[in-house]
Amino acid sequence: MKFGINLFPTVAPDEKSAATWYEEAIELAVLAEELGFAHVKTVEHYFFPWGGYSPDPVTLLAAIAGRTSRIRLVTGAVIPAFTHPVQLAGKLAMLDNISHGRLDAGFGRAFLPDEFEAFNVPIDSSRERFDQGVEAVRRLWSEEDVVVDTSLFQFGPVTLLPRPFQRPHPPILVAAARSPESCAAAGAAGYGLLLVPSVARRERVQEMLGGYRAARATAGFSSADEHVQMSFSVHLDDVDGERARDFGRADSANNTRKLADAVAAWGRTRSDQYPGYDSVVRQVASTTYEESLRANNVLAGTPDQVREQLETLRSWYGDVTVSLQINSGSTPIEESRRTLRLFAERLLTELSAPGSSTPGSTATEPSASASAEAADLERSAVGVES
Repeated sequence: MKFGINLFPTVAPDEKSAATWYEEAIELAVLAEELGFAHVKTVEHYFFPWGGYSPDPVTLLAAIAGRTSRIRLVTGAVIPAFTHPVQLAGKLAMLDNISHGRLDAGFGRAFLPDEFEAFNVPIDSSRERFDQGVEAVRRLWSEEDVVVDTSLFQFGPVTLLPRPFQRPHPPILVAAARSPESCAAAGAAGYGLLLVPSVARRERVQEMLGGYRAARATAGFSSADEHVQMSFSVHLDDVDGERARDFGRADSANNTRKLADAVAAWGRTRSDQYPGYDSVVRQVASTTYEESLRANNVLAGTPDQVREQLETLRSWYGDVTVSLQINSGSTPIEESRRTLRLFAERLLTELSAPGSSTPGSTATEPSASASAEAADLERSAVGVES
């Protein structure tokens, strides 16, 4: 397994200023590199305390690039629906050059109705905009005299400057929530995958991964080059697991409150592109922290307890890359530093060694009670992208 950090802000201006959160995020990214973590990731969202401090992940990652030299920089994810592909390809190519080829470019569909409304983009066009946007960016990176003539974009011939530092282009990753079809399409294209396991039951995540890996293999891509990244919040305490879980519980409650506000528009929005999202307002508050902890959707406790959780995740999903959410803005920065250092000292080297599981391996079938709990979690899930 590989490990990195995820910088997803869930904080409001009356709780912490944007400038302070950026300072803390950059500090944690620098510390993550010093400690040997593989990547730092951030998101694109607007308006709400849930993600709104990161409307442009490229800006934050460029600042981090200037303070680091080795750690990978992951957009998790940029949203093609809200940016013209020429502009998006250009600014991502700039980041790839500024960082000397450390960019992993993650793309997502978005799912908040208020964001689509603000950009005057029909939410029902999100899939089409995603597919056409990613393909246009890929071509602009890897080809010259590009002509694009689709239902949404018409331009060219143009040759993008700057050319990406990585050739033919930076690694592309696709964010997916609960759609096996999206995962299979990403695998067939040779793209990586960004997943948040908490938004689907474990069996569905395994189905998604199985379809992704099968599609990659059918298309002739090596399993050795697979890039699957999963995000989990983490809180550690050296001796007192309950203390760590208390921080996690508070962080989860903060995230739930802010997410509920961000998804409230689904109470008045319907789209066949997002089946079931009309009930998301009710669903978002229905999963308890204890349920998430038992399902290994959050990581909290002593290093030994979290090691056990991670070994279980490895048995379910294989040697994936784990993206650790260590500070959303509500956790005191000193606790985030402590968690990061403790994870590095007690878990990073040990768990980064190749495990006995092979990609796609799964645990034994769950008990009836575990299956029921997983089904409850799926019903309470909130999709993030595809």
